[in-house]
Amino acid sequence: MPAPLPPLPSHQLLLFLLQVGLLLATATVLGRLASRLGMPSVVGELLTGVLLGPSLLGTVAPDFWAWLFPSLPAQAFMLDAVGQVGVLLLVGVTGMHLDRAVMRQRGLTAVTVSAGGLLVPLVLGVATGYLLPETFQGANADRTVLAAFFGVALAVSAIPVIAKTLSDMGLLHRDIGQLIVTAAVVDDAGAWFLLSLISALATTGLTLGAAGLSLASLAGFVAVAAVLGRPLVTALMRIAERSTVPGTSAATAVVIIFGAAAGSHALHLEPVFGAFLAGILIGTVDQPPHEPAGLPVPPAEGRRSPLAPLRTTVLAVFAPLFLATAGLRVDLTELTKPAVFFAAVGVLAVAVIGKFAGAYLGARLGRLGHWEGVALGAGLNARGVVEIIVASIGLRVGIFSTAAYTIVVLVAVATSIMAPPILRLAVSHLESTPEEFRRLQAQGAR
Repeated sequence: MPAPLPPLPSHQLLLFLLQVGLLLATATVLGRLASRLGMPSVVGELLTGVLLGPSLLGTVAPDFWAWLFPSLPAQAFMLDAVGQVGVLLLVGVTGMHLDRAVMRQRGLTAVTVSAGGLLVPLVLGVATGYLLPETFQGANADRTVLAAFFGVALAVSAIPVIAKTLSDMGLLHRDIGQLIVTAAVVDDAGAWFLLSLISALATTGLTLGAAGLSLASLAGFVAVAAVLGRPLVTALMRIAERSTVPGTSAATAVVIIFGAAAGSHALHLEPVFGAFLAGILIGTVDQPPHEPAGLPVPPAEGRRSPLAPLRTTVLAVFAPLFLATAGLRVDLTELTKPAVFFAAVGVLAVAVIGKFAGAYLGARLGRLGHWEGVALGAGLNARGVVEIIVASIGLRVGIFSTAAYTIVVLVAVATSIMAPPILRLAVSHLESTPEEFRRLQAQGAR
């Protein structure tokens, strides 16, 4: 008979409670402050971990920081688990609010935009990797592997940060907001596939069979979700809706999101990818019926989706915690070294120009207007914690040195901060449509 799980040690529980409370309180205050300054709250929430991490608190009060955030794997794992729950739920909720009509009508445009937004920064990133000094090269990487990994790091976008930014700015119901999220999904799917190949190249060596298996896993997962996942999710959500116990639908949605995330992770794909697909499937059940033109019918008076409390909890609690915990891994003290600082400025410029130019070119090829192209460039330019994850993988497998890791993290934070004001400027030149108003009414009920 297996032994029961041991209880959590008292001191570890105390630290965990203090960590979560301090991170959430700081993220809430900084998020509100960012909103008062005309920026989305995601900016303040993303800076929470930077302020409470080694970059500031660890430098000003190292003894207190070492006590509050000890370098013990078990302690760090608990906080990381909270962050993982936050990112999966945030991405799942984003998928719920993705309008299927926009995906059908503008799917080809999203592919064009994402292709430009992926390929241009990828090529520029590879070229930049070849120009960097050897001090940026990790122990397990040669120049080619380092350059390829830099290309992927500059090519990614951050669906969680993009989703939170669009939600904070009230743009998820806009056509351009839906298109940004859709393009980001296609963009990141390609980037994560390339990342898995390059990581394999640095660790075990890349083979044609491994590359084919990764691509087959991605295609197979999407096919299973479309053919088997949709009727299963529909059945589960319909059963939950008939329950008289409050919260049953929300709990069922969370189970579906975690199950899909586990499935994609088991196939060596990113759990975020599975969570997003699950959110889309849940949204097909939760979305109101559509008129023949594909527009959501305004909700009936007093109608409120049973998933509305879940969305509120995710955006108010779990998403800020996720963004705060991600920032704890950032150490900007490396930027005090002149070589690292100037290299960081150059890489940031390449990253911004590459993503903007690629997304804008893709938008114009997709017959979108100038300001739509600018908005897409601004949205996809937000790399956020996804790039931090990429940097962490590069550091862990020995592709990046500490200096290279710091540079990529700087790009992640800087691009996330600069995206909202540019988005606001671009969207101010785009007129709202009746379709967007109806979508906003539908989302308001959810």
